[in-house]
Amino acid sequence: MSHDRMPALFIGHGSPMNALHKNEFTAALGKLSSAIPEPEAILVVTAHWLTQGTRITSSKNPEQIYDFYGFPEELYAVKYQPPGSPDIAAMIKRSVNGVTITADEDRGIDHAAWAVLKHIYPDEKIPVLELSLDMNASPDIHYRIGRSLSVLRDKGILVVGSGNIVHNLQVMEYYEGVEPHDRAVEFDERVKKYLLEDNHTELVEYEKWGNISRYAAPTDEHYIPMLYSAALKEDGDSLEFVYESILHGSISMRSFIIR
Repeated sequence: MSHDRMPALFIGHGSPMNALHKNEFTAALGKLSSAIPEPEAILVVTAHWLTQGTRITSSKNPEQIYDFYGFPEELYAVKYQPPGSPDIAAMIKRSVNGVTITADEDRGIDHAAWAVLKHIYPDEKIPVLELSLDMNASPDIHYRIGRSLSVLRDKGILVVGSGNIVHNLQVMEYYEGVEPHDRAVEFDERVKKYLLEDNHTELVEYEKWGNISRYAAPTDEHYIPMLYSAALKEDGDSLEFVYESILHGSISMRSFIIR
């Protein structure tokens, strides 16, 4: 079966409460499905699944994981339960060269996927799979894995990186309307610049930027999914920001589409 070449997405997913909210961010997500050919399946590279090696969900009916605590009861009542696909997981394992991907039948779908996809594809019909982050891999290795996922764009698979370019929970301020921290703005704008310039070397070597990197990504698991998405950009593709904002001082919600 031939497919339109799929776009690729990076979504700055922010709080799981966005699953409930109707705001500018969720409205931007809601517009995306009309900009994308209907995918055969969605593969989410998630900030919330760190493993030894790279793993892929392969259950036919993956569990919805509420991977957070202390939120209002209504959030735990949100249901988003699309099918998985052992066959598509096997196809992805066969198709992607240069990395060993291990199938995981037990892992469910966390909020980096369902709290986002609920707004993009609310009907829960398209199979959803997740790809883990190998906690032992360097940013360069992660980027190369992202490059190897490019073949999936011609197989009807929508690859979605889901994290946050700036993600510092230690200094975030919980009330609404707080001004973005200067270092958050500086880091976010620098990433924006290098994305638009296709300067992926700088994005991969972000740790060399010094203090702003340690501020923006005190741990790297929310930044790394952006490298996977950036790595999917081919010659001739465009990159468009579909949402940009910094919430709570230190959480960048910047999101983009490559097509």
